[in-house]
Amino acid sequence: MTNDVLVLGAGHNGLVAAVFLARAGLRVTVVEEKPTVGGACKTERPFARAPNLQASTGAYLLGLMPPELIAKLGIDVPVVRRDPHYFLPTTAQSGGKYLLFGSDPGAMQRGFSRFFSERDWRANAALQAEIGAIRDDVAPTWLEEPLSIEETAARYVRPALQGVFVELCRKPIAAYLARFDFESDLLRAMYAVTDGFSGSTGTWSTPGTGMNFLVHNMCRLPGTDGTWALVRGGMGTVTARIADAARAAGATLETGCRVERVLIDASIAGGAVRGVVLDDGRELRASTVVCNADPFRMRDLVGRALLPDAYNARIDGYARDGTTMKVNLALRGLPKFSCLTGDAANVDESAAYGPTIHLLPDERDVLASLERSFADVQAGRLPEFPTIEWYIHTTLDPTMKDELGHHNSALFVQWVPYALGNGKHWDTEEAGYVKHLLSICDRFAPGTSELVVDSMALTPPKIEQHFGITRGHIHHVDNQFGFADRLPYATPIAGLYSCSAGTHPAGSVIGCAGHNAAMRVLAD
Repeated sequence: MTNDVLVLGAGHNGLVAAVFLARAGLRVTVVEEKPTVGGACKTERPFARAPNLQASTGAYLLGLMPPELIAKLGIDVPVVRRDPHYFLPTTAQSGGKYLLFGSDPGAMQRGFSRFFSERDWRANAALQAEIGAIRDDVAPTWLEEPLSIEETAARYVRPALQGVFVELCRKPIAAYLARFDFESDLLRAMYAVTDGFSGSTGTWSTPGTGMNFLVHNMCRLPGTDGTWALVRGGMGTVTARIADAARAAGATLETGCRVERVLIDASIAGGAVRGVVLDDGRELRASTVVCNADPFRMRDLVGRALLPDAYNARIDGYARDGTTMKVNLALRGLPKFSCLTGDAANVDESAAYGPTIHLLPDERDVLASLERSFADVQAGRLPEFPTIEWYIHTTLDPTMKDELGHHNSALFVQWVPYALGNGKHWDTEEAGYVKHLLSICDRFAPGTSELVVDSMALTPPKIEQHFGITRGHIHHVDNQFGFADRLPYATPIAGLYSCSAGTHPAGSVIGCAGHNAAMRVLAD
């Protein structure tokens, strides 16, 4: 059968593109090298010693997929709200203070006043109000071809915030957070880490980490009040339902098929797509190929020599090593946080298990520690305290537990090197570093290490291997690049398009890149 369109890769963006192209009446085949769809957005059973325990091994929360896109896809995504959504504990040595961020503003204000300050409460409220206004203004741009940051500001952002928006996108996260009168460096660090640094090769003072902060604050899921949510059954539920929609529209999904090469007719000026060659020697013909692989892998499939120098230079300029490490854990029980024990806590301990748990260094040294940790990573060293986001999702979605009641958990580690220096290698260092990371958990919740039944660590090289992402960069391209600074959907080769996370808007499970690339194909 002749195809009109081949979609390379069954990650969420590729599947979204397939839905809209098939609904337009085109003959669409999605080709995926892995045995299952989903890319890095899937639910797996990764634990040998807890083989029936499910976990979202890669992407772990849904926040940034616009409600308009979900409605347009016609799918039901069973989100589970996390309320509270953030938990900021400290160690007993730091005084045992903590914060829970949730929907009850009175309880939040009391927590701020008790453990931090009224000044911090006012700063937090001002931050949320301003980033919420920017989110509302920018939201319509996500389902359109991107303009430059400056053009986006002029066309979409209210006049009072246009300059703020441009500086947020262009400058370090430190510059944006300085707009708000936080007294606590721990709170500044928490926002910088979870939204400014997440999946990005940058730190407190790196230009573009503000852009990453903006992306991670674009959550508009219904019923979540701008917070990130769980998906019942894990993140694989999202891609499974989009895949079902693609099949219902008439698309064919072929898994276990690795593409070796994109066929290009070089006799046509600039080149034109003719199909792909699979690793088993088969050729699939089509005049349009939409590539969900990252920009570097897409270029490898085409051949650098067939692309213009300027386009190659643009892709080269995006090159960054991934610095994220994910440690998926199977736990036999729930940890006990020292800051929530005793009369001073006055909180239901179960409230601490559903949120993002932020593990940060002592407040007196936290900002300097961020700089040291990033410098270590740049030098190929494993940082002593890399900053960690900790998750325990089975407390809110018990359907993922196994028959023994094990909990899935994960440590999302912001900064580690892709390649270690001083003659060291991940093969020999991984186990020791996982043990070290768990010892950091023990500082906040003594005895956590003893609860671990099994682990599945994904260092940057293992992220590359497991999910097929070049250099293990979970966003394909750093979110220091935003809007029209990212890779365009159309390439210089006729019929070849990109819908990967390297295009706009991407860097999490968003899906707009798949939609927008499909709209560009149909327009062309």
